[in-house]
Amino acid sequence: MTEELQAAYDTLLAAFGSQHWWPAESADEMIIGALLTQNTNWKNVEKALAGLRRQGSLSLAAIAELETETLAELIRPSGYFRQKAQRLRLLARSVLDAGGLPKLAEKPTPELRRWLLKLKGIGPETADSILLYAFERPVFVIDAYTLRIGSRHDWFAPATDYAAAQTFFTRHLPGDSALYNEFHALLVRVGKEFCRPKKPDCARCPLYSLYREPGPGRSTSRKSDV
Repeated sequence: MTEELQAAYDTLLAAFGSQHWWPAESADEMIIGALLTQNTNWKNVEKALAGLRRQGSLSLAAIAELETETLAELIRPSGYFRQKAQRLRLLARSVLDAGGLPKLAEKPTPELRRWLLKLKGIGPETADSILLYAFERPVFVIDAYTLRIGSRHDWFAPATDYAAAQTFFTRHLPGDSALYNEFHALLVRVGKEFCRPKKPDCARCPLYSLYREPGPGRSTSRKSDV
């Protein structure tokens, strides 16, 4: 399976080129964006980030000082803005109380992950996005796109959960944060453009050439070792 994943990665990189993720100018901006992108699309997040930038508040230190209602208005385009404002302020204050990002960066990856997951509003996907893109840790991010593509191509079963899917990728790929960064971004691109929940465009998908029967309903004769 390692060779198959490598072939998928090489094929997608050749088709799309580097995706240059995460689209942020600083670790602070990346972390803020990771929380704001929950339950919304990236275009809405960009509007919210632009609002914070205009006010000179696109940093964890600045957010920690804002009133919740003020912050909520600034991030309104991201949706669920009151809830996100509360959680974003909690995250910002927690980071500062812990000594800031440089101090947190001293923690081993498992410890830092546990620390993030203890914060309200930070689930596995958000925590792992922060670990990978802000702290450059070799943690493979799993999202709905990855689960859909992986199950349709028999990398793992349709009912595979977050942890098992993550184990699959880390078991079969080298522990390289740059590779995980690019591969995740490429899978998101495929999920958005071709491997949609309904009416997937399998024939035009770059991965089509790797499989005789791509797409939903493929044979599950190959056993996954998740």
